[in-house]
Amino acid sequence: MAADLIDRRLLSFVVHDWLQAERLTAYPRFADHSRATFDAALEAAEQLAVNEFAPFNRELDENEPRLDGERVHILPQVRTALDAFAAAGFMAAAQDTELGGMQLPVLVEKACLAFFKAANIAASAYPFLTIGNANLLLAHASPKQIEVFAQPELAGRFFGTMCLSEPQAGSSLSDIRTRAIADGAAYESDELGPRYRLFGNKMWISGGEHELSENIVHLVLAKIPDPDGSLPPGVKSISLFIVPRRLVNAEGRIGERNDVALAGLNHKMGYRGTVNTLLNFGEGRSRPEGQAGAIGYRVGAPGQGLAIMFHMMNEARIGVGLGATMLGYCGYRYSLEYARERPQGRPVGPGGKDPTQPQVPIIRHADIRRMLLAQKAYCEGAFALNLYCARLVDQQHQAPAEDDRAEATLMLEMLTPIAKSWPSEWCLEANNLAIQILGGYGYTRDYPVEQYWRDNRLNMIHEGTHGIQALDLLGRKVVMRDGAGLKLLSKHIGATIDAATRAANPDTRRFANELRATTERIERVTRTLWEHDDAGAALAHATPYMQAFGHLVVAWIWLDLSLAAARVYPPQDDPFLHGIWAACRYFFVYELPRVGAWLAPSESGDRTVHELNEGWL
Repeated sequence: MAADLIDRRLLSFVVHDWLQAERLTAYPRFADHSRATFDAALEAAEQLAVNEFAPFNRELDENEPRLDGERVHILPQVRTALDAFAAAGFMAAAQDTELGGMQLPVLVEKACLAFFKAANIAASAYPFLTIGNANLLLAHASPKQIEVFAQPELAGRFFGTMCLSEPQAGSSLSDIRTRAIADGAAYESDELGPRYRLFGNKMWISGGEHELSENIVHLVLAKIPDPDGSLPPGVKSISLFIVPRRLVNAEGRIGERNDVALAGLNHKMGYRGTVNTLLNFGEGRSRPEGQAGAIGYRVGAPGQGLAIMFHMMNEARIGVGLGATMLGYCGYRYSLEYARERPQGRPVGPGGKDPTQPQVPIIRHADIRRMLLAQKAYCEGAFALNLYCARLVDQQHQAPAEDDRAEATLMLEMLTPIAKSWPSEWCLEANNLAIQILGGYGYTRDYPVEQYWRDNRLNMIHEGTHGIQALDLLGRKVVMRDGAGLKLLSKHIGATIDAATRAANPDTRRFANELRATTERIERVTRTLWEHDDAGAALAHATPYMQAFGHLVVAWIWLDLSLAAARVYPPQDDPFLHGIWAACRYFFVYELPRVGAWLAPSESGDRTVHELNEGWL
């Protein structure tokens, strides 16, 4: 594989030339930074990822966490890498200097974190969950909760999880059964907040049990029972609780084990080095001398749990998209290097079948180049999309004007389902193509591309399945506030189209017109589905609608990238510049036409899926 995890020319182009990171230093929060400090952080992240995370990626895949009946054992290199990650300050890279942070823009932080996802996706999951956990607490917890739980996370002493799903509920959070009972006299008197005892089971908890840190901070969704003891229905009754693995007092001293028991490990096809658990709360097993119930502290008001948890969930969704992107990108880079070095076959054409002629590298074959260009278009487009979303977070929180902050918030609302789902589908397809390029070697464990595919296959399910993202996009995002988000996105796409219609390149102008037509078509289909008299029939089209919508967004990204490349680089025979244009051209010629097929059933009002009788299957 290439020695560098990410092509630094690509990274510099996206971060500095396209997203213009240095302009963020105009915000007071980033005034002490410069392009030099941003590049220094990126360089430090790359070196740490290359030296501490990448070397044991395959070994961690082959030696997943194991339970000896009492303790979970994880490859020791994980602890070494995570300690180095925390010591270098990346746990708190975007946080206030008063919290030990670097106060980096989120754009630069996410670009740094991309190196770790590329180097070792399974090991990187532990700090990334913790960063999301701490960010939620910083936004919604009390000052004492932040002091006792979030600050040790940012220092790397505590790690964090999110505990949502349950064995019987899956993604249907309204059906969770974990209950939180007010803890008698301690309810109001505990300095750490309203105190409860939790009882229930949580499934698919990544990082739920290990010895990698002093403590684990579980963020747990649970329902507070009605006075008659029954659990109220629906999601509006869900509250959020901090449930530490080991109890902590108001001074931060760690005490006995909380009543949180490991019920077992889940063994996934990918992310094998990330311990994944089933946890039981309130069994009484882990505190035999005390009262049963896992001690938890409510965050925010009763019934606000899901709304608060979405702070972490939305951050995690964009993080999943970035992880999917980097797995696809690593497969692309490996298959590209392989195609340049692997001799096989002869050129097509006169004399091409002459066995006395030397073989050629397989990259000389047109179909190999097609698959490589597809991977480049998918992965580099997804990379730009995810970092664009990161820059929106900076605008959302730091822009002086309220209108600019509100616009960034609305754009993030619209793009989060796409930033999660599109890379999870199409960078997985990139992994599929990487395996195809390696041929029979591709599906052996002697080469890394099969692991990239296995790891990446989880991302269409992680943090809300593909279908859930589609329902969120069509059922909520495009219709919220009378379509305000779609109108805003269309305005931004329109600005790129207007610029492209003035380009000297006739293909750029043609692509601008095609993007305009596609945007208008999606707007029409959106109105048709929005006004449908049968919501169920309309939502049956949600997934192909989301696929079309995602391709529209990434086509916009590629057209904008091509315009930026033309602005930044003077006309010259520059392979990088040609590569940007080739990927943009590929996306418009080969990919954007797919939108029509995805939208056609919606446009015709087809009811095949909606009216399907399950007995016919």
